[in-house]
Amino acid sequence: MKAVHFGAGNIGRGFVGELLHESGYEVVFADVAEALIDALDAADSYTVTEIGEGGRTTVVTDFRAINSRTDEARLVDEIATADVVTTAVGPRVLPFVAPVIARGIERRIEIGQDAIDGGRIAVFACENAINATDILEADVRAALPEADADRLDAVAAFANTAIDRIVPAQAPDAGLDVVLEPFHEWVIDRTPFDGNPPQIVGVHWVDDLAPFIERKLFTVNTGHATAAYHGFARGIHSITDAITDPAIRAEVEAAIGETRSLLVAKFGLDEEEQAAYGRKIMGRLSNPELPDTVERVGRGPLRKLSRAERFIGPAAQLAERGLPRDALLRAIADALRFDVPDDAESVELQRILREEEPDGAVTVITGIEPAHPLFADLLEVFRARTR
Repeated sequence: MKAVHFGAGNIGRGFVGELLHESGYEVVFADVAEALIDALDAADSYTVTEIGEGGRTTVVTDFRAINSRTDEARLVDEIATADVVTTAVGPRVLPFVAPVIARGIERRIEIGQDAIDGGRIAVFACENAINATDILEADVRAALPEADADRLDAVAAFANTAIDRIVPAQAPDAGLDVVLEPFHEWVIDRTPFDGNPPQIVGVHWVDDLAPFIERKLFTVNTGHATAAYHGFARGIHSITDAITDPAIRAEVEAAIGETRSLLVAKFGLDEEEQAAYGRKIMGRLSNPELPDTVERVGRGPLRKLSRAERFIGPAAQLAERGLPRDALLRAIADALRFDVPDDAESVELQRILREEEPDGAVTVITGIEPAHPLFADLLEVFRARTR
C-alpha cells in the first residue's frame, strides 16, 4: 500500500505520516521546502516521541520524499498509483495542491489504475478547518477536464476528517524527529466508502462527522488560541505560563464553557460528557512537557478570526441562539491586539484596523455582516481596539 502525503512538517511526519506508517503504507511526502525534502531523502528513518503519561517512541521507516515544486511529474505518477492521499498543509494552501492531485487522478484514469481493486483513491484533508476535504474536492474537480470531473466520484473518495493532536514547537536541533503529546484523535467520515474504508490504525470512523469537527475546533483550538492571545496581551511568552496564570485559565475555561453550551444545544451532546472533555483539554493544554510560545500558537490571526473559525464560528451561532458569548468576545478583543512583525497575517490585521472604520473592519476581518446578531457585539469590540 502507498500513501502520498502533502506537508512534511511536524504534523505530517509526527501524526499523519506515523499512523500511515503503522498501518503498513509506504509514505511519499510532498513539500516545497527544499531543505526538508533533502533531509527526508537522505534519511532512512526518523523518531516520533510522545512526551507525557503513557508516551511511547516510534521509529518511522519506509518513506520517500518529493519536492512538489520542482518534481511535479514524479509526484503525479506517485498519486496515480497511490491508495491514499492526505494533506496537512493549512486550509489556505489546499487550492495550490489541488491541481497536482487532479493531474494525478487524470493519470490514474489514463493508465487504468481506477479499474484495479475497485480503483478508488481515498483523499483526506487533515486540516484545522470545518469540512476541509469538501474544499479540496471542489478545487480538484475544478482543475479536471470535464470528462474526468464527471468520473471523479467513481475514481476517488473524498472524506472529511477531524484531527486532534498537540504538536509544539520543536527543538532547533531536532532534525526530522518529532516530539508531541500521547493523545491523538483522527475521526473520518465513513459514508463515502460504501462500507469498505481504507485500513488506517487509530482512525475512528463515523457516520456523522459534524459534532466531532466542531467539538475539536471549538474546544481544543478555541482554548489554545484563547490562552495565546490573552497571554500575548499580558506580556507572557509561553503557553504553559499563560494557561497556568489564574486569570487566563479562567478566561480559557469560560470560553470553552460557552462553546460547550453551543455543542450541547446544536448536537444534543451530553452536558457532563462535554464538561469532562473540556477538563481533559485543559489538562492537555497545561502539559509542561510540551513547551510552546504564545506567538507561535497565535500566528495567523486573520484565519483564526475568520467566519467559520474557532472564535467567530461559535460566537455567531451562540448569538443566533441568544446564548452568552462574552468570554469569546474578550478573546477576540485580545486577538485584535496580536501584533507580531514577522507574522504576515498579524501585520495585515493591524493595517486593516488602522485604515478601516470599525464597522468595515468587522466585516472584512470576521465576515459578519451588519444584519447578523453578533455584529453589534463585534463593533463594540473593534471600536474599543481602535480608540
